[in-house]
Amino acid sequence: MLQARIIVETQFTLERRVIQRRGAELLPQTTYQLFYFINSGTTQFSTQTCALCNPGEALLIEKGQDKSEILVVSLAAPFLIETATRLNFFRSGSNLLFSQPQVQDQKLSAVLEVIHNEMVESASGWREIIKSLVHQLTVYVLRAHVNLKRSEELELSRVGIVDRRLRRAIEFMHDNCGRELTLTEIAASVYISEFHFARLFKKITGSTPHTYLAAIRIERARKMLTETDLAITEIGARVGYNSQSHFTKIFREATGMTPHAFREAAQ
Repeated sequence: MLQARIIVETQFTLERRVIQRRGAELLPQTTYQLFYFINSGTTQFSTQTCALCNPGEALLIEKGQDKSEILVVSLAAPFLIETATRLNFFRSGSNLLFSQPQVQDQKLSAVLEVIHNEMVESASGWREIIKSLVHQLTVYVLRAHVNLKRSEELELSRVGIVDRRLRRAIEFMHDNCGRELTLTEIAASVYISEFHFARLFKKITGSTPHTYLAAIRIERARKMLTETDLAITEIGARVGYNSQSHFTKIFREATGMTPHAFREAAQ
């Protein structure tokens, strides 16, 4: 049985996960995510298939005949944009989007298999090898599986590529995710009503403001769990959850693990 293991870096996160046969809904994140099926127990995805999710997109894994073992690669949006810029692939006023929701690609599978094996074997220098492999993976994904979508409404902000109509709101959520935030406050940052803001946000991002805010909070919590020795209750409070039980519930829904289990797996 595949054991959970997690690597958290500024530019990327790697996770080995088991999806039970009942299936799972993997909630939207602020990162670009690749879900590589090491062993698939569902007819929805075959073994060595890679599902691709843009920021704000969820992945629904349907009920299967057996458990599925997957490797999740999360690429930070600034990292992907920076790499694309160096390759002269990115232009201002554009967005980077995966070209299709799932692929079977031998070159992609080969790199992901090596990354997985390095995580399992943990031989001398394995972290350095993985960092190098993730950089190679990112370049290949940009070449083969990312399209450039141009729009006059898109602009590059300090939190990534955003629609200019939502920029203030998204930056406001990033800046204030450590405290209780109401939809009224967030909508006020872009000077429109709650109703129109919620509809606009959903239309543009595919997520509700609540779901997007939760993704920001969970991403910060993950980093604190791996980079600090703060108590889990303190981490929850720092990302806006004063109730530890509520924090644990939201964290488990997003990652499939409790905060304590996540911290243990990242050691």
